[in-house]
Amino acid sequence: MIRNVIFDWSGTLVDDLPAVLQASNHVFRKAAVPELTLAQFRAEFCLPFKRFYDRYVPHVPLAELEAWFHEEFRRCQDRVEPLPHAREFLEFCRTRGWRTFVLSSVHPDHYRVQAATTGFGTFIDHPYVGVWDKTAKIHELLETHRLDPAETLFIGDMAHDIETARHGGVWACAVLTGYNGVEQLRACNPDLIVEHLGELRDRLRRAFGEWPVPGALADGAPVPTVGALVFDAADRVLLVRTHKWSHRWGIPGGKIRPGETAEAALRRELLEETGLAVRDIRFVLVQDCIRPPEFYRDAHFLLLNYTCRCVGEPVVRLNDEAQDFRWLPLAAALAEDLNQPTRTLIETVCAQRTAATA
Repeated sequence: MIRNVIFDWSGTLVDDLPAVLQASNHVFRKAAVPELTLAQFRAEFCLPFKRFYDRYVPHVPLAELEAWFHEEFRRCQDRVEPLPHAREFLEFCRTRGWRTFVLSSVHPDHYRVQAATTGFGTFIDHPYVGVWDKTAKIHELLETHRLDPAETLFIGDMAHDIETARHGGVWACAVLTGYNGVEQLRACNPDLIVEHLGELRDRLRRAFGEWPVPGALADGAPVPTVGALVFDAADRVLLVRTHKWSHRWGIPGGKIRPGETAEAALRRELLEETGLAVRDIRFVLVQDCIRPPEFYRDAHFLLLNYTCRCVGEPVVRLNDEAQDFRWLPLAAALAEDLNQPTRTLIETVCAQRTAATA
């Protein structure tokens, strides 16, 4: 039974990645070293962050680096936003009477500002912030508040968070809303990986018997899903990138609801995820997708794959399931870092087009 929840802050409850990247690149400019792209930063950033500084700017004293960073971060801190589902999960903890803690490297001044602007501070019983090495602090936190490790859950977005949970002997849950990707987190062997806090809340509710468990999830049966290559008037295809597929490019789509036809599910999912209405829906193939290594958890999907065309202008409005999108010619899409089911679908469509013109 969970009675205590320890949260990381950045990437778990709030999205400060754009601001942190901006401040970090400010440091690199001041130190006369090359800046990092977002992808490079996500791949390289680590905690304790002295290791990160030692790798890129070992020639500059740490105190000077910190002064440069916080100087710039204060200028761009208004870019920090609450993560989707964070408030609802905090409210969920309150309704269950769980004790809540923050264990984070975020600077105390920045935490105070962000806790006030998001309103999350009212949900946190005890914040431990400005902590450079969380593994050195976790036992103090547990002992001070007499927390039973078997009743305590640590939620974080980085490998260091999982290492900290293991060091403290508490349960470890990794979320995909922050700095580290699926592969980095999976290598740390957390007890659970979830896409976001909304998924964790739902899984906990099911564990407590508060919601009936759908049959497909209860017995491990394959989950039927739909997805499509969406083409625009210029015959470009839409790719979306998501954390849950190891930040690789794929296609929009999702699960078929009970009583819903596959085509109706496809139209609904595409509208929800991209804001696009579609026409000319054509079935391409079914793929068995059993425990795909790129996906953030063990799963067995039956992928019903289609092609279609968007209606009107190709104005994409992503919901919180994807983090980026791009339109590309079909052949050019094959050069991208695709998840395997998407690559198989594109190769099949290319082969069909070639055969049709032969």
